[in-house]
Order: sequence, then C-alpha cells, then structure tokens
Amino acid sequence: MTTLTLASNNGVLQGFSSPFSPSANPSGAHLSRRGRLVRTVFVASLTVLLVAGFASQSVGGEQVVAATSYVTVVVPGGATLWSVASAYSTGDVQAMVEAIREANDLKGYDLLAGQKLRVPTA
Repeated sequence: MTTLTLASNNGVLQGFSSPFSPSANPSGAHLSRRGRLVRTVFVASLTVLLVAGFASQSVGGEQVVAATSYVTVVVPGGATLWSVASAYSTGDVQAMVEAIREANDLKGYDLLAGQKLRVPTA
C-alpha cells in the first residue's frame, strides 16, 4: 500500500494572508455591527470632505476676471484719495477708493502731491 501525501496550499499565497486565516485581524479587536457602521460613516464623511476640498480648489482657479483699463493720474496738491475717487467714480465712491488702493498697492489712504495713480475706468 502506498501512502500519498498532499502538499499544503500555503505556498500559493506567497506572502499574502488568507482572509479566512486567524491572522486576518492582527490587532485581535472585533468590531460589532454598530462599530463597523460608525467606521463606514466616518470614512465616507472624510471622503466627502476631501472631495469637496479639492472641488473648491479647482473651481477657484476658473474665475473669469473682467479686463480693467486704467487711467494714470498725477495727484494735484491738496487732493485726497476720496477726491480723486469721486472725480472718476460713476457710482459708489468708497468702492472706487478701494479699487484705486488695490490697483496701486496702497497701504493707507494718504497721497502725495505729484504721485502717479492708476485709476480703474469702467
């Protein structure tokens, strides 16, 4: 009578553990149904937050900026930023003051006589 030995299947996985082996959960912790649900909701919410973050970043780069033309003005003596803005504004003077400050990278509201300003036009 001949004895036949069957080779085990351990070599087939080649370093990967079987999902049915006892080493599938190395921490030894077992989650209940509620724990698995909480974990799934947590991972799903993180995924939604990441996708929303990337979507908001990609939308920010697609803004269309209207082309603005400028007039260069030499500030006369005694003029203020408000007086220059009101001379070139067709509507809200405060908005024009802020547009002039932004166009000229002004830190404050003070002007010097002879200073050149770029004033946006509509």
